[in-house]
Amino acid sequence: MAALSLKRLTLQAVKSENSWIRCFGKHIVQKTAPAQSTPIASAPRFSFLVHAKAFSTAEDTQNEGKSKKKSGTAFSNTGRKISERIIRVFDENGNDLGSMHRADVIKLMEKRELRLVQRNASAEPAEYQLMTGVQIHQERLRLREMGKANPKTGPTLTKELTFSSNIGQNDLDTKTKHIQQWIKKQHQVRITIKKGKNVDESENKGEDIFHQILQTMPGIATFSSRPQAVRGGKALMCVLRPLSKKEEEKAKETQEIQKRDTLNKDLENDKESDILHQQF
Repeated sequence: MAALSLKRLTLQAVKSENSWIRCFGKHIVQKTAPAQSTPIASAPRFSFLVHAKAFSTAEDTQNEGKSKKKSGTAFSNTGRKISERIIRVFDENGNDLGSMHRADVIKLMEKRELRLVQRNASAEPAEYQLMTGVQIHQERLRLREMGKANPKTGPTLTKELTFSSNIGQNDLDTKTKHIQQWIKKQHQVRITIKKGKNVDESENKGEDIFHQILQTMPGIATFSSRPQAVRGGKALMCVLRPLSKKEEEKAKETQEIQKRDTLNKDLENDKESDILHQQF
């Protein structure tokens, strides 16, 4: 009996010792283990958005560059640099060859020894034409002549001038010179002449001054609006403008005809006077 009870006491002591070791070990582990900080949700990195923005910016820049090149490029040989995959092609005689792949167009250029020129970039598909070097040179000359014949002019400026019908001749000559300078610069001139206080003044004096000014610029200017009463009849107003190129040519022809007529009359008068002298 004594041996049995001793064995039970020994087993209980071993069990209590093991349980104490487990509890103490767990306490030591909890105390010595580094404290795990509660995870804080970090701000998400939108790397894909940044990448997309950078990519779109680069693409926009390239598109802007292409559009600037297209708008600023003069009539010239495109060569192998065909940006479109499918284009519409015309041959050197203007015949429509239809839509073609750019690789086939390059082969055709090399085979026929021709050059490629863009004619209409806004069309769908874009239109190109095969041309010889001589044709390109002639087309450039034609476009240059068209640019000279139809220069791009800005908005027409209108200058204004007001004076009295009692103006002296010297002052009138000075103002006439100003008007001539404005007309030569392709400006319109609005002239207002106020009626003078002189009772003996002719009613047509204002119109006479307008015509006097216009006569100093033959073949250069004409009336854009003829003299008319303004300010309740207290003044006259007209607008002078420079002649167009066609009007200038007609004016030169008219002046030449008048000169010839004057010379012919002078010659006839000289002949008549010679005949009279011979008779006497």
